[in-house]
Amino acid sequence: MKNIFVDGYNVINSWPELKNTKDYSLESARQQLIEIMSNYAAYRGYKVFVVFDAHMVNGSIEKKEKFSENVIVIFTKEGDTADNFIERMINQVGRKFEVCVVTSDSLEQQIVFQRGATRMSSVEFYHEIKGIETKIRNRIDKNYSLKKHRLEDIVKKNILDKLEKIRRSD
Repeated sequence: MKNIFVDGYNVINSWPELKNTKDYSLESARQQLIEIMSNYAAYRGYKVFVVFDAHMVNGSIEKKEKFSENVIVIFTKEGDTADNFIERMINQVGRKFEVCVVTSDSLEQQIVFQRGATRMSSVEFYHEIKGIETKIRNRIDKNYSLKKHRLEDIVKKNILDKLEKIRRSD
């Protein structure tokens, strides 16, 4: 299974919708990103780790939350950046699993690439997500349009005959 490590705040600050949401509620932007990642993980069959910096928060401890079967949310501890956390994780799992890191931090991209992971910029990832959303929407629209929406198509013939008889009796 492919593992995707997402630098949460880097993505939030790179995606227009999330950046706008962040301007009035950082928590809402985080939740929106996590929900998008949950859909992405389910669609692709990947395991996604969304990593948020808490290195500037006094006394914070590392916190991991399982959001869904394939999405883990991590808040780093005080003094630890998302970049550092992701680098440690690549050292642990990078040789066993296929790993991709999503960040627009060019230095971090170089480091993870040297350690055997692939990388994707936040903007590239945004376009991938939007492409997937379009495919899903098109599939839903296609399935909806294939279904019949006339009364005759969903009601049994004997019921239709009774309704017709009632209609004609007026």
